[in-house]
Amino acid sequence: MKALFACLIAALGVLGIVAPAGAQEAAYPARPIKIIIAFPVGGLLDTVSRVVGEKMSSLLGQQIVIEARPGAGGTLATAAVARAEPDGYTLMMINDNHSLNPSVFKNIPYDSVKDFASIGFVGSAPLVMVVNAGVPAQTVKELVELAKEKPGTLTYGSVGVGSASHLAGEMFAAAAGVKMQHVPYRGGAPALNDLVAGHVNSMQLSAVIGLPQIEAGKLRALGVAASSRLEVLPNVPTLAEAGYPMEAAYWFGLVAPAGTPAAVTDKLEKALAQVLAMPDVKKRLTEMGAVVTPLGSKAFGQYIQAEMTKWSDVITRNHIKFE
Repeated sequence: MKALFACLIAALGVLGIVAPAGAQEAAYPARPIKIIIAFPVGGLLDTVSRVVGEKMSSLLGQQIVIEARPGAGGTLATAAVARAEPDGYTLMMINDNHSLNPSVFKNIPYDSVKDFASIGFVGSAPLVMVVNAGVPAQTVKELVELAKEKPGTLTYGSVGVGSASHLAGEMFAAAAGVKMQHVPYRGGAPALNDLVAGHVNSMQLSAVIGLPQIEAGKLRALGVAASSRLEVLPNVPTLAEAGYPMEAAYWFGLVAPAGTPAAVTDKLEKALAQVLAMPDVKKRLTEMGAVVTPLGSKAFGQYIQAEMTKWSDVITRNHIKFE
């Protein structure tokens, strides 16, 4: 009887009825999925990841856990994801640092393009140029005039050397033909605190961080580094409207380790697209100052490479050095 049963199982296997090759892929996900972020809990990237992860969890029928692994400008977490098993259970919500780090750090232990499989772009949070209440400039033009009157004395803060807020400041200064002193901080909170207190004059930050202080009158928004105005700041012109066309943003998108099966990344890409089409998700992210811009895996991969080229050019043109 055992011999007969064994022969039957073997025959079924030949016919592809028992454990066909695609069965395991079709069953994905069979356990909880982890989305790694490279920055602290409570920040913009964490919030976006939780909004998206919660909805994707419902669609996929498995819990999605957001795990923060901050440190070294995001390189430690990114390297860990690059080395993770490519089975679809370890993903990463990357941000703008993913395209900046190859130019900022001399030897990062991964390739920002080759070591990852793009799943989809979520959107971006365009940077807003703000000054504290003590700065007399009411417009971008007046800030430029002030900077020219006192070259090298006006300061701008950033969330760190090599960050988008740092490089956006350099980009603006070059476009305006002014000299401003860069003051780097370790994160958004201390930078914002010193900006409000008047220890630095200006900064380019995301609306979600600056909006409460702007509404309270402690900060004044002068321009948005985007192609169009933000819904949450409809009266603030773009920098292009002020005569300085430039785009800079914190952005976010989902990736997996390279080698993740196409059937898995396809399923994740479709789930992400469904989530970003949900009105409540778009509303929540828009209220945070984000612009939801769904892109599929191929377009997102092209976007990453374009961002890498853009910021590499900014660094080279402005002779920016990193310690």
